[in-house]
Amino acid sequence: MLKMCKSEDSVEEWEMKVKLLGNGKVEKLKNSMVSRSPMKLWMIRAITTVLLWTCVVQLMALGELWGPRLLKGWPSCFSHPPVELTSIPAKVILPPKRIYKNNGYLMVSCNGGLNQMRAAICDMVAIARYLNVTLIVPELDKTSFWNDPSEFQDIFDVDHFITSLRDEVRILKELPPRLKTRVEMGMFYSLPPVSWSNISYYVHQILPLVQKYKVLHLNKTDARLANNGLPVEIQKLRCRINFNALKFTSQIEELGRRVVRILREKGPFLVLHLRYEMDMLAFSGCAHGCNSDEEQELTRMRYAYPWWKEKVINSEMKRKEGLCPLTPEETALVLKALGIDRYVQIYIAAGEIYGGERRMKSLAAAFPNLVRKETLLEPSDLKFFQNHSSQMAALDYLVSLESDIFVPTYDGNMAKVVEGHRRFLGFKKTISLDRKLLVNLIDQYNDGSLTWDEFSSTVKEAHADRMGSPRTRVIVPDKPKEEDYFYANPHECLQLLDEPLRSTWT
Repeated sequence: MLKMCKSEDSVEEWEMKVKLLGNGKVEKLKNSMVSRSPMKLWMIRAITTVLLWTCVVQLMALGELWGPRLLKGWPSCFSHPPVELTSIPAKVILPPKRIYKNNGYLMVSCNGGLNQMRAAICDMVAIARYLNVTLIVPELDKTSFWNDPSEFQDIFDVDHFITSLRDEVRILKELPPRLKTRVEMGMFYSLPPVSWSNISYYVHQILPLVQKYKVLHLNKTDARLANNGLPVEIQKLRCRINFNALKFTSQIEELGRRVVRILREKGPFLVLHLRYEMDMLAFSGCAHGCNSDEEQELTRMRYAYPWWKEKVINSEMKRKEGLCPLTPEETALVLKALGIDRYVQIYIAAGEIYGGERRMKSLAAAFPNLVRKETLLEPSDLKFFQNHSSQMAALDYLVSLESDIFVPTYDGNMAKVVEGHRRFLGFKKTISLDRKLLVNLIDQYNDGSLTWDEFSSTVKEAHADRMGSPRTRVIVPDKPKEEDYFYANPHECLQLLDEPLRSTWT
């Protein structure tokens, strides 16, 4: 009763206040009572937010100062941890320009796929340096089987290429206007240099042509400089160009980081360079495991390209000689025999496999964790790389360098150049398959002459010293095609792993 009376008294007091205030002030009182409460709440929230952010910033600063004892090891909610590619050249201080008397201008048109052109570019820069000429940024092949329209700057960081080598040779993106006009009028000299030539050929045969015509165009550049017998300064410069100056564009590097991060999140991975695309089989004449329709299709393709000189090819004979890429079925047996973990991630670095899923069935059954860039990335990530085979190959190249194991099924240009680059990065494990031995062992196993244990132990024993370990190149005098390729094993440069890549010209 007492509480009710007090309540009623309070109501009466409120009504009396209303009357005293008058009608005009009632609304003001109500509004002030309604607005003050949210205003106070908003102020409290704002102050609390500022204080919280201040605390976070201070804690992050302490984390940077004290290291993993605080926040440094905590996973981020907003981004994935960054993946650094060990193969990316480190940023170097801009070297001073080299001043020299210019003997003329050298234009080069590269031929072949990405890694064939990569090695050729290294050779041409070294030659330009030795001849004291100005090099024009090389033109890439656009007329080969792949019909890739990519320019140099679409694949490589052209500004890094020019500036990182400016203490060795002057490189321009294009000829000066006066000389460019002369070239457009056809007033220049063009020729393919002789393959596997030593430096004296360029001094006595090529330099006089540059001095006479001022602009010389070399229209084929693959394998035009010898593997061996060159001054050590030239060999070191070839390495510096390959491992430092030829840096991929930031777009290719970023996509490479993304692929490697996705792979690393699931553990170790092996890159399999499965060179079993249609063009490779047509060019080499290798049709083991193909049906009659496929053999005819490959033959028609070989005859359709006049610059593929060999037309009539005995496929089985070439296979027995170890001159064919391993088939997917053969590759599955070899990887199992080598003791590769069945569940390891295997990244297929290749184009479209001839025969599609039918030919990949055995490999996929033996190693179910097969992945490709197309399965790891969204279509939108690769849309700008479509119909640009060299840019696709550049991405595979980066991933190959970062892999725990690299296994090529054919010793083509990519296999060789990646092997040499992995040696430079610290002799990373690269299994160089002895195909001539392997196809013989595979045939014996398939016909029952060898048990699985015998087959596996022989394969392992034969490849124990073919894992990318240090060794000198094999030199075959007067037979450069049969000797070890410089870019597969640039041993002159490998003692420089802890030193900056600088040549020692005087």
